[in-house]
Parts: sequence; C-alpha cells; structure tokens
Amino acid sequence: MDTSQSNSAYTINDSSVGDDDVNDIIELEEEIEKGLRPVKQKAPRQRKLTSQVWSLFRKVSGDKYSDNKPRAVCKKCSIEYVAVRNSGTGNLRRHYETCAKFKKRDPVQMMLDRSDGLSTRVPKFEAHVFRELLSCAIIMHDLPFQFVEYEGIRRIWNYLCDEVPNICRNTAKADVLKMHNRKKIKIRSMLEEAPSRICLTTDLWTSITTDGYLCLTAHFIDKGWNLQKKVLNFCEMPTPHIGVALAEKILSLLCEWGIEKRIFSLTVDNALSNDVCVVMLKSQLRLKNALVCNGDFFHIRCCAHIINLIVQHGLKEIEKEIEKARESVKYVKGSQVRKRKFLECVKQVSLDDKKGLRQDAPTRWNSTFLMLDSVLYYKNAFRHLHLSDSNYKNCPSEEEWGKNRKDWQILVFAAKVALDQLLCSEDVYMKTMAQKMIEKFEKYWYDFCTILAIAVILDSRYKMAFIEFAYSKVYGQNSEELKHVRDKLFSIFGEYNLITPSSSTTSILTQMSDVGSSAGRNDNSQSTLNQRTMDMFKEFDDFDNMDCSAYVRKSELELYLDEPRIDRKIDLDILSFWKGNGFRYPNLSFMARDILSIPISTVASESTFSVGGRVLDQFRSVLKPETVQAIITTRDWKFGEIENLDVTVDQLTQNIMNMSTNCAPSAESVNGPNDSV
Repeated sequence: MDTSQSNSAYTINDSSVGDDDVNDIIELEEEIEKGLRPVKQKAPRQRKLTSQVWSLFRKVSGDKYSDNKPRAVCKKCSIEYVAVRNSGTGNLRRHYETCAKFKKRDPVQMMLDRSDGLSTRVPKFEAHVFRELLSCAIIMHDLPFQFVEYEGIRRIWNYLCDEVPNICRNTAKADVLKMHNRKKIKIRSMLEEAPSRICLTTDLWTSITTDGYLCLTAHFIDKGWNLQKKVLNFCEMPTPHIGVALAEKILSLLCEWGIEKRIFSLTVDNALSNDVCVVMLKSQLRLKNALVCNGDFFHIRCCAHIINLIVQHGLKEIEKEIEKARESVKYVKGSQVRKRKFLECVKQVSLDDKKGLRQDAPTRWNSTFLMLDSVLYYKNAFRHLHLSDSNYKNCPSEEEWGKNRKDWQILVFAAKVALDQLLCSEDVYMKTMAQKMIEKFEKYWYDFCTILAIAVILDSRYKMAFIEFAYSKVYGQNSEELKHVRDKLFSIFGEYNLITPSSSTTSILTQMSDVGSSAGRNDNSQSTLNQRTMDMFKEFDDFDNMDCSAYVRKSELELYLDEPRIDRKIDLDILSFWKGNGFRYPNLSFMARDILSIPISTVASESTFSVGGRVLDQFRSVLKPETVQAIITTRDWKFGEIENLDVTVDQLTQNIMNMSTNCAPSAESVNGPNDSV
C-alpha cells in the first residue's frame, strides 16, 4: 500500500517538469562547459585548531589584510603572525618562549613536554576544582564568605584565567557545607574501622555574642597504631549549661555518630556541672552495657586544670605580694615614657633587657610563674625605678621580695614529693602554703591516678617497677594504694580477656603438649605404630599432663611484666612497640590501644575554641551555628593542627623595648580590613 503511493508521487513529480524546463537545464549545462557561467563550489570546511598553542593566540580572518592571509594575534602583546594553512605553529611556540608578558603568568604558563620533541599544552581549567580549592582556602585561613565578592580578588582571577566563574557568598557557603558533608562521611567510616575504643574530651565556650558552644573531640588509635584526634562537633549549646542538659546533648551527639557503645573515657574540667554530666552520662551508658569495668575509668579530670586549682589555692596565701608584682609590670608597660625610664634602670644595674617582662593571666598559674620569674630577674631595676620615679608606688618591700622568690620556688615544685618535703620544712610560711596545696592534691589525685599508673605500666621501659618505686616515695612501702593499682590492672585485663578467651592465657608447656598431640594424631593416621607402642605414648601423655598441672599458667599480662624492661634511656615509640608485639600479646595490645589514647587534658578542646574565636569575630558573629560547625570541624578533619600564625605573648614580650618609643599608628592598623560575612 505504501509502495504504490510512493511510486505515484514520484510519477506526478516527474510529469510536473515541462519541456521548457528541460531546455533551460540543457542550456545551463552548455554554458558551464563553455565557461560562460561560474560554478558555485561548496566552501571548504574549517579545520579544527588542534594545537594547544592556539589557546594563547587569536586567529583573525585574512579579509582585513591586503594579501588575504589570515593572522595569529598574541592575546597578550598583540603581535601578529601569518597563519596560513600549511605554515604550522612553530613560530607561535617560539614567540611564547620569548614573550615577556607570558613569562609573568606563572599560574597559567604552558607546560612543556619534551618527551617527543618540543610541544606545548595549557592546563585545562576545571570549575569544580577551582571551587574546591576556594572552599579549602576559606576554611584554612578563616576567610569571610564575602571574600569571593571582593573586586580586587575577582580581577586577579580574571587576569589569570577568563574562565573563572564569579560566585557569590551564598554559593561559597554552600560549597563549604558540601565539603563538610563529604568529609563527615569519611570521618564516620574512620570511626567505624577503628579497632580501639574512643576517648572523648569536651568543653564549653561562649562567643562574643554570648552564644554557648560545646566542643566534642574524639581521641583513638587507628588500625596503623597512629594516634588520631578529630573534632566531632562544635555545636550550639543553649542555656542553661547544667549537668543534665550537657549529658543529654553529648549522648545525642554520640548516637548521631553511632559510637555510643564504644566509649572508654571522658576528660572534662573540674566543675560541678561537669561532675553531674559525667554521672548522668555514665548511668545512661551503663544501661547499654557499653563501658569497660562498669565505667570505673570513664571520668578523667583535666590534669592541667587540677594543677592550676592546686597552685591557685596555695597562692591565695600570698595574693598581696603577687598583686604588687602584677601592678609593677602593668606600670612599666603603661606608656612608652615608662618603658624608656625602665630601660635606663636596667642598663644602670647591668641587666639584660632581652629577657623581657611578662604579664600574667591571673587564672593561669604557669603565666604567674613566668611573671614572677621575670620580675625577680629585674628586682634591682625595679628598686632603682622606685628611687627615680615618685609615681611608682607598688615596688615590693624586702620582705615581699623574699616571699615572691619562695612563691617562684614552690611553683617550680608543683608535685607531690616536693609538697611532702615542704610539709617538713622549718619555714612556717612555706609549710602553710604546701599544706593548702596538698589538700587539693589529695582531693583530686586519687580519682584518676590509677588509670595514669596503668598507662605507665604499659610503657615497657617502666612497667610495674617504676610504679612500685614512685608509690614507695609517695605512700611508703607496700601501701594499699599500690595494691589498688595492681588489682585494677588485672581487673581491666580480665575484661579484655572476655573478648577473646581462647587467647587469654599462653603457656609454653601447653603448646608443647599440643604439638605432641598433633604428632600422635599424625602417627595414628599413618598407622606406623602398633597398638602397644601407642598405648605407651598415651601413658606418657597422661604423665606429661600431670607434670604440667604443677606449673602455673601465665597470662599475657604476667608474661609481659616478667620480661626484662627496655633501657629507660632509649627513645621508645610506645605505639610502635605495641604494634610490633601485638601478635605476642593480642588481648593486652587491645587494652593498651584503648588506655594509651586517653587524653589527660582538655587542651585539645580549648585550642578549637581559639579557632572558634577567629571564626566568630565581631564581623562574622551572625554566622549560623551549623555554618560555624562546618568551618571548624572541616578545618580539623582536612588540615589537622595548623600552626597558629598569631603572635604569642612570649614573642611580644621577648624584648620589652622592641616597640618604638615614637611609634605612630600605621595605615594598616588604622585602616585594617573590615571583614564581613
């Protein structure tokens, strides 16, 4: 049916051509043959410019030139070269090598591949790679999102490559959040693959807008026996910051990460709210049967915070003397005139001005120690300043100078043995201060000294011998405290034995017996011995088992403690030791992996707050909590610990006269960058 219709249509079309049309076609063909009418030829197809060098040149049609030859024009210096079809691109490559303007464009210069002669190629611009690098820069350097909208930055990008897209601040923020989500998946996978339990540190922080933030940091040892620290959350913590609320928040975060059944310890500062939080959290995890030894080692108090409390408690006895030293430093640093005058006093008493005066933070005992150290060094200079400057009223008296020196000495000791020695001192002043400090020491030390002692035992240079030595110094010979440590050590090891009980004990005699039994089976299978001989060997096996029962089977822990200690002076990597000896002590190495990852301080969380202070400065305090968390956690996941570029207090005070006495505010300090979101 369709074929007939097609043939019919073809016939109708042919019949529509008349005789006049046929004559016209014949006449046209004759004119073309005689050359009277030109033939319209099809324009040749333009060849694709395959050479990479054409990305640096612009091809111009030859219609603009008298010789009708196309030109290749350099995009930077506008020099023209003839670019006919068969001329090649050698002249263009030679121009690239000599063009001065190309040499200044390092980011986009062509890379020369000399493997098969001189050739050129331009790296291909990829927008997604550019945006990934941009997100990394924003996170690494705490840049505001508005950075991508700065006119000067966009000009630089367009100069380097005209294909760079101009994105807005919202797009930059979205890219950071996407990067955070991708990294979070990797961190979750890392936590799942970690064979050890996870130790936590947490702390609270308040921003300049009085918003509360909670930082939760995980510490663990990965499959390669590398100690890892990852900031899991830096999230908003609404008021009130009471213990119950903190426990609920932390538990919800642990469930979100899926690690609530793998927690070993939680290190917190010494505060009432933290104590309540730990009790509540421990009770919740006990219900899940998720803690080792029923949570006996779950609560770890921040060692640095406790030392600070101990020393601060003792320093209350000499608060007046320390205040005078503090005011003396403030007075000298109060103006450039006073600095010049103090420098003259330093030179007159022949002291070194490079030691520097240090101002302390009253809540940090170590900074108070540094302040007293510097003030005592410049004691004679302060005396000279008191005589030459009538406005200086806080110079300590001779008696107060003596007390400050004793304060400095007791801050250096800050240990139990030293405190015990000071308790026996004939100096009533030193004895009173030591008594106050040791009260705090005894209050907090007993709670967490056990797990720290066990960690020392797992160092093969010390083992139990050092604990016995140290405890004999502190508590006397054969003390109950030493017995408590030993009992807890074997108790926690017993918990880990329950994981793989088949390898809980090792015995050379048992292994020999197994080998003998195996050999007996082989002989039986081969039927090489007669029944009488096999009965004799069976009697020998019974005798051997009776003999073995007289020996005490030793556990991995006992074998480890019985082995000779490694030389204490050797610089030993403890994690590498356990990595190499895991096959000998499989259960003990699992226990070591968990205990050695316990942080004894919350400094890790406090360092995160330092980053948070830069992210949530006065110009960017309107950032949403989820954005703040994305920036801070991704920074930690991707870059880890980045060296703080801020100038430290010690650097600022290295030379008290480094600042110019005739300094005027610089343009940079007056017109500093006003970053915004």
